[in-house]
Amino acid sequence: MTTVLEPALSVRQVLTLDRVLAGEPEVVAGAGHLDRPVRWVHVAEAADVGVMLTGGEMVLTTGVLLAGDPEAQAEYIRSLHRAEAAAVVLGLGRAFPTPPDVMRRAAERCGLPMVVLHRPFPFAELTEEVQSRLVRQKFAAVSLSEAVRTALTGLITAGAPLQRMLDEIAGHAACPVVVTNLAHRVLATAGERSAVDDVLRDWERIARQAGGSEGAGWVRAELGGRGERWGRIVLCGYRGAAATGRLLADRAAEALVLHRMLGGSAHTWEEQSAQGLLTDLVSGVVPARQLLPRARAAGLPVNRRTFVPLVVRDGEPPVLDRVLRMLGLPGLVAELADGATAVLLSLARDQDAEALSAHFATRLRTESGASGTVVAAADPRTAWDDVPAGLREAQHVADAVAENSAVLDLPAVVRLRDVHLRGLIRLLRDDPYVQSFAERELDGLLCGRDAESDLLPVLRTYLATGRNKSRTAQLHHVSRPALYRRLEAIQTRLGVDLDDFEQAASVHIALLAHEAQQG
Repeated sequence: MTTVLEPALSVRQVLTLDRVLAGEPEVVAGAGHLDRPVRWVHVAEAADVGVMLTGGEMVLTTGVLLAGDPEAQAEYIRSLHRAEAAAVVLGLGRAFPTPPDVMRRAAERCGLPMVVLHRPFPFAELTEEVQSRLVRQKFAAVSLSEAVRTALTGLITAGAPLQRMLDEIAGHAACPVVVTNLAHRVLATAGERSAVDDVLRDWERIARQAGGSEGAGWVRAELGGRGERWGRIVLCGYRGAAATGRLLADRAAEALVLHRMLGGSAHTWEEQSAQGLLTDLVSGVVPARQLLPRARAAGLPVNRRTFVPLVVRDGEPPVLDRVLRMLGLPGLVAELADGATAVLLSLARDQDAEALSAHFATRLRTESGASGTVVAAADPRTAWDDVPAGLREAQHVADAVAENSAVLDLPAVVRLRDVHLRGLIRLLRDDPYVQSFAERELDGLLCGRDAESDLLPVLRTYLATGRNKSRTAQLHHVSRPALYRRLEAIQTRLGVDLDDFEQAASVHIALLAHEAQQG
């Protein structure tokens, strides 16, 4: 869906038109400024033509009213320069058989392109061709503006996510599109993957350029409303006309502001950016090396760092973000699924990763007011390529203890070495032999309708507490005699003796496998 319009005609391009070439044009001054855009072509013989210009015009003249008056010739050039004319084209003839030296020197000093035509040339033909091209471009720009506005409005009405909006914009722009916050951190991108990666790889330099003056196809538009700015959209390397790029960026900005105001997503753009990056890291679908530019552009320090992958159960992402800021820890936070939130810390090599992780977990429980929040961690990684495996390990650890965190004696930060048999069973949960074993061992409890809601939780707590009857009774708010009756019912249904270590271990393994399969 490439709809990039041709760049506006420059002085250089006008001079390559067949009708101009027939006049044998020669650039006698301002050769370094031939890429100026031509907004209009104006035929004028008046000595004071500058007062009639608004900028960007290519002025065509024979100079008949300037002949014999060097001061008028110099002032003519100066007035064109003050009016920001694009160029002056002088047709040689009776008034000036050769290029006038006074005008040439004045044009060179002003940096105004001056072109002479050595053969008679009908100016009307040139104005007709150039101006018809300019009108067509303006009409095409208006059509593009309306097409973009209609497409984006339709997406907003349909509740499309931010990424779908950006894909539409990138399709029209035919170049990478980047959305940033005011600190130049990348929130979202769109466009051809390799081109986007090239932009992100050099984002530090581009960010400075995007925040300053535009040029060379870098077009930006501010995002905000009610007098407050909160981001910008950047077209990176737009190849069409600068005015068209500006129009496209403005239309995109309008749509993105409306999209954000209407709350197209439950998550902020910052949260969506982190979620996309960490989800891709966890899944392993995209190689970690390809995600490094995205992480760097998102503001995560990546050079000579120690990465600590964490997964938090029952922790709200905004609270986790707040705790990171309180502790001054650089990191990304993203909600994964089923109540799990990934946190990727980036620490200096000389910082104590384990101590800072424990400090983070303790502060998180204080801020959230939830003592049962599980913080699982993988061993620190010094290589970026090892981060995906670390995140998956932390997720595995969090899942392994999620159901029984209240009854297990867990450290502030749970690691693989803390989950023991529970972790192994979770890894083997999809094995058909393990599934068959679990069903066979627990059949007496799983077949009854009331068993799952009553006896199975008691069995789970009893085994998780190391067969501690007092603790089990306390956690289930029942008397010890009532607990004894339930344990007796469990043993009858399963046909086992829970006082026998081997039989109790067999049932415990089966229960762990069942929980892992259900999870």
